[in-house]
Amino acid sequence: MSAEAQTMSLVAFTVVATLTLLLCVMTGPDRDDLDEFYTGYGALSPLRNGLAIAGDYISAATVLGTGGVIALLGYDGVVLALSTALSLTLLMFLLAEPLRNAGRFTMGDVVARRMPGRTVRIAACTATIAALLPLMVVQLAGAGDLLAFILGFSNDGLKTGCVVALGALMISYAAIGGMKGTALIQILKIVMLLGSGAVVAVLILRRFDWNPGALLAAARDGSGAGPAYLRSGLQFADSPHPRLDMISSELTVVLGGAALPHVTMRMYTARDAREIRRSMSWAVSSVALFVLVITVVGFGATALLGRAAIAADDPQGNTAYLLGSRAAFGAHTSAAETLLFTTVTTALFLTLLASVAGMILACANSLAHDVFAQGRRAPSPRREMTLARASALATGAPAILLAVLVKDHNLQPLATLSFCLGASALAPALVHSLFWRRYTRTGLLWTLLGGTLGSLVLMTGTNLVSGSPGALFPHHDFTWFPFTTTGLASIPLGFLLGWLGSRFSGRAEAEDHRRRYEAVEGWILAGAARRGK
Repeated sequence: MSAEAQTMSLVAFTVVATLTLLLCVMTGPDRDDLDEFYTGYGALSPLRNGLAIAGDYISAATVLGTGGVIALLGYDGVVLALSTALSLTLLMFLLAEPLRNAGRFTMGDVVARRMPGRTVRIAACTATIAALLPLMVVQLAGAGDLLAFILGFSNDGLKTGCVVALGALMISYAAIGGMKGTALIQILKIVMLLGSGAVVAVLILRRFDWNPGALLAAARDGSGAGPAYLRSGLQFADSPHPRLDMISSELTVVLGGAALPHVTMRMYTARDAREIRRSMSWAVSSVALFVLVITVVGFGATALLGRAAIAADDPQGNTAYLLGSRAAFGAHTSAAETLLFTTVTTALFLTLLASVAGMILACANSLAHDVFAQGRRAPSPRREMTLARASALATGAPAILLAVLVKDHNLQPLATLSFCLGASALAPALVHSLFWRRYTRTGLLWTLLGGTLGSLVLMTGTNLVSGSPGALFPHHDFTWFPFTTTGLASIPLGFLLGWLGSRFSGRAEAEDHRRRYEAVEGWILAGAARRGK
């Protein structure tokens, strides 16, 4: 990047960070208003709530990681991007309304609706933090690399300083702004991301005379992989079972993305079922547009620069989106094009800030509401608000520390682990809790504990951890699991453990939970009664 572009980016980053923090201060809740902190009082219209959902769903890891997979692996990357959109569609049709009806603030509220008890809430909180912490670490670590790439930093100390400073800013967003403040930041982020990305996609298509076929042909030629670039299988070519490996990965993305708590918490902000349906329609439309944009930019990067140049800059392809955006302008850029590229980089910067802030908020809400506020003596609203804000620091600080420690390693296993935990523990727990009347407390605990431990154990045996050049430990080989992700084994395990735990529950416990579910079934599935407190 030129010195002018670096200066513009630094100024833009500073302005965005200042304005968004000011926005959180202005929209932050009162000191004793829990509903405003946790849900924003449902004050957002369906359009704004839908954009906030899409903003929470599209993380920086999604933008950079998916764009890189498209640029380096072609067709398989497009399938991954489509799986991302399918995941939100699944959430819209299967879980959105029941979650809105059953929940109040957190996933713990959803499962405790029919299984009250502090143990259940603690288990839900633990699963929430376990699923989101790896993804927070990935994005915080990526913040340092992104700023280094854009601003030309090479000093390791400066990268560490960026991670710590940005992490502190993200904690402030969550603690000060609450649900409404972070929602407004998500809206700003998604508008900037989609707007700047759409302009870049148009510029790339113009370079190929508006002919998508010519773009794909040029990307194929630049990939060095020939026709395989536009066919299924390149991503898992070295796998012993490539087809099953792809199915496992896509299943993990679809189910895991739909169940991650920072996305599902947005379901509690709608005032009624009609609003959540309209919100999800806007969210799915926004994500579908994002898939189209990132596909064009990813193929454009390979077509204009070649796969070798992208891989040389980052073996994982995480800078492909930025490289493709810059290449769309050609060799000589005007002031307007420099401004547009600055907008692209600022949108990515804001994506990092907003995504991690949403995850910190989800963890903080669960820790404060499901653990600290559920003792024998319930705290006052003001004290619970204080606990929620302190919980933002308690969850964000370890994420910053871990990000600093692992920022020089390949972090793809951590991002994959988050989706595996969402698909294997959270998704089975939510589906069973919302739709199966014979589900018991024992079944829920088996699902959350077994799905989490199963994913962790299986992940250690994948080629993301060892046995491949891009693994976490590239110089060691202790692979024993034949797939890249754990989903093909851990997802059935999560559902099976829920069924077994419920079957092994005592007759009295099973009957009690069945009666409890039947008492609220119409409430959960159709919103037949007013939401409880």
